[in-house]
Amino acid sequence: MLIYSRILTPGSKRASHIDAQKMLEQPSADLHQIYRALDVIEADSDYIQSELYKNSERIIDRKKGILYYDCTNYYFEIEQDDEFRKYGLSKEHRPNPIVQMGLFMDADGIPLSFSLFDGNKNEQPSMTPLEEKIIKDFGHSEFVVCTDAGLSSTGNRRFNNTNNRKFVTTQSIKKLKEFLQDFCLSDDGWHLEGSSKTYKLSDLSETEDYDKTFYKDRWINEDDLEQHLIVTYSIKYKEYQKRIRERQVDRAKKLVESPSKLSKTNSNDPKRFVDQEHCTDDGEIAKNKVTSLNQAQIDSEAKYDGFYAVCTNLEDSPSTIIRIIQNRWEIEACFRIMKTEFRARPVFLSRQDRITAHFITCFVALIIYRILEKKLDEKYTCEEIIKTLRNMDMMIVPGEGYIPTYTRTDLTDALHEAFQFRTDYQIISQKNMRKILNQTKKP
Repeated sequence: MLIYSRILTPGSKRASHIDAQKMLEQPSADLHQIYRALDVIEADSDYIQSELYKNSERIIDRKKGILYYDCTNYYFEIEQDDEFRKYGLSKEHRPNPIVQMGLFMDADGIPLSFSLFDGNKNEQPSMTPLEEKIIKDFGHSEFVVCTDAGLSSTGNRRFNNTNNRKFVTTQSIKKLKEFLQDFCLSDDGWHLEGSSKTYKLSDLSETEDYDKTFYKDRWINEDDLEQHLIVTYSIKYKEYQKRIRERQVDRAKKLVESPSKLSKTNSNDPKRFVDQEHCTDDGEIAKNKVTSLNQAQIDSEAKYDGFYAVCTNLEDSPSTIIRIIQNRWEIEACFRIMKTEFRARPVFLSRQDRITAHFITCFVALIIYRILEKKLDEKYTCEEIIKTLRNMDMMIVPGEGYIPTYTRTDLTDALHEAFQFRTDYQIISQKNMRKILNQTKKP
């Protein structure tokens, strides 16, 4: 019930219990029993995750050779933090205590396993314990882990440099040694997949080469770890980064005019483009702060426009590794679905065990949805699928059976074809409906 409700009518546990009374199979449990069930769900979290993985392999091919890892956080509408819900860096910029989630997914974007940790903890140490759980509980030990640079500590890279595990991670060019930065940003030595020619960036055409991705690569030794450094350059990506920074500069200009709004910044905050002078030209302490636009910072960041770097211990071709890293957006899609369509936050539970159980139900719902998406050959958007499922209502005709009250569409046809039963063009007797419901429960 909790899983179906999370997909169809997401809300609080109380709201889910009420909405479940509209289902064809109505749950018999009372609300207090549902809350007690959360305790049981949390206690079996590891078992549930491993069994979900094993059972999912029976109905769909899990592409587990490449795993993607990322973190997000979820807020609580409370003011006082506790041992679990902590004030931390909210990715939604909410002034509320948060908990954090680390999530592994496979190459098809289907979730594999997750963990929760305190809202004020560093994300980087969260990856290795979850990997170890996958290795132990899932019986899966040989894979490539793909992450962004923020999660790719030297320790995490070393962990995935043993026992037939590999890593692919985005790499900040700014954090490389100077001679490697020069290599990444130099004008010559660039290649294009399918071409034996060597290119210069200064010779590229803004029109003819706009959609092309050029690359160069070399092996480096960082922290006694041999890594394959791959750098790409795209005019299209350069224009995108330029537009983003120009909007931030515009916001920075407004801050210069209203310096009272200035405070501590992060790496993506437009406030980094604002200078504050606390001294006069002769070195004396000024009575008032003088704010101005930091053009040197703007120019410094502009030189990286269009460039994107990856580090890996794979010996595959640059084009293969680039394709691996490009699929990393799928995990962001997983988080978006949980937060928007499934309304996983804000969370209105206070006990840590029940908070964990809440996210287990969200996790299971996400797996079901992602598999459904694959069964439909990824022809439909998330919004289309979820809206269609929520509108597939039936009306009971006493003595006859069930009549559909929804409109038949290409998507409803695809759903029926994928799962080998129909509910859209005839009266379904109660006996046949029971058969359909039983069919949906078969492993």
